[in-house]
Amino acid sequence: MSGLFITFEGGDGTGKSTQVRLLTEWLIEQGRAVVTTREPGGTEVGTALREIVLHHRGEVDPRAEALLYAADRAQHIGTLVRPALERGDVVVQDRYIDSSVAYQGAGRVLDAAEIKRISLWATGDLIPDLTVLLDLPGDVARKRLAQEHKTFDRLENEHDDFHERVRAAFLALAAAEPQRFLVVDAAQEIDQIAHVIRDRVGALL
Repeated sequence: MSGLFITFEGGDGTGKSTQVRLLTEWLIEQGRAVVTTREPGGTEVGTALREIVLHHRGEVDPRAEALLYAADRAQHIGTLVRPALERGDVVVQDRYIDSSVAYQGAGRVLDAAEIKRISLWATGDLIPDLTVLLDLPGDVARKRLAQEHKTFDRLENEHDDFHERVRAAFLALAAAEPQRFLVVDAAQEIDQIAHVIRDRVGALL
């Protein structure tokens, strides 16, 4: 495939959506064809699955939750992401496999290796060219979320220890694959963060 696959990871409240938007705008200015998407919910099927995993009011078993994310991922990669990469587009995506490993593996205390294996099977072993990890202490992230005055989804509503396990898992993933990850201090100013990301992406382009 001739395209470039860039994913953004991090806990809730780290500013992923903002940086995805800024990077997409910059890439378009560079004359690149860009597909911006997210997981869960990047396809019609994914939108229905997103409603279940993030907003279902009853209990969802952790293993069922992990499989729902994998089902969304299979549909998303097969019908949207892989075709875009084959066309030579740049795909900028909010969350991917690393989120499942962190949230369902560490957060839900399931086997992280099994979670990763299921997602790799679902996606045909598609690995990003670059994963940007926006890192922020949990208390700061929670304050940001509270300032948005939004209704929290099922994962955002989890206790602090859950989110601390998720953050630690993300950092461990980045340490294990330093060539793929760019870890950015998300406490910096928005423009500073965007500049660091552009530098790394520009080198890949």
